[in-house]
Amino acid sequence: MTASRAGDGNAARPQDLGGDAEIVALLLRGDDRWLALAHRRWSRLVHAHAVRVLGDAREAEDVAQHVFVAAWRGRRGFRPELGTLPAWLMGITRRKTADALSARTRRLELVAAAGVRIRDETAGDVERVIDRVVVTEELARLPRVQRDVLTLAYFADLTQVQIADRTGLPLGTVKSHARRGMRRLRLRAVPGVESGR
Repeated sequence: MTASRAGDGNAARPQDLGGDAEIVALLLRGDDRWLALAHRRWSRLVHAHAVRVLGDAREAEDVAQHVFVAAWRGRRGFRPELGTLPAWLMGITRRKTADALSARTRRLELVAAAGVRIRDETAGDVERVIDRVVVTEELARLPRVQRDVLTLAYFADLTQVQIADRTGLPLGTVKSHARRGMRRLRLRAVPGVESGR
């Protein structure tokens, strides 16, 4: 983060900011310094709530990161006349924590549906089984060609060139279907598809 913005020699440095009113003003203006300042100011509060609910410090750290990113992205929804910034952040925290609990429940249900006995498996084995089940479910929702391309990539571990050879589709078409399918899976936050092939 730069101390001042280009063309604005009077911009305050981050260390000069930090009062609640200044932090609120930064958010309302869409000033990206808000994220670091708000995180420094309220991350302990957010994290403490998430730890209390989730009982897992690492998972709570993830939730805290999601809270501040969601707040920044949804900054137009903050109305100072309706409540304080910390209260608004805690509302987001409660929703993100509930989402994390729902995701945890879904993972456990998927493990049970896959017939995995947790005590006999390592954490990595369980996560791989969960990822495979989630990906399989989400692939089934894609259009057939996208599903076929990604199934060959994910489960058969084929490159796009190999997929083109196997399916007879032009390489550019394979790449387009893979890109569109990956975008849909990413939007649904499917594990294992953070980066494309």
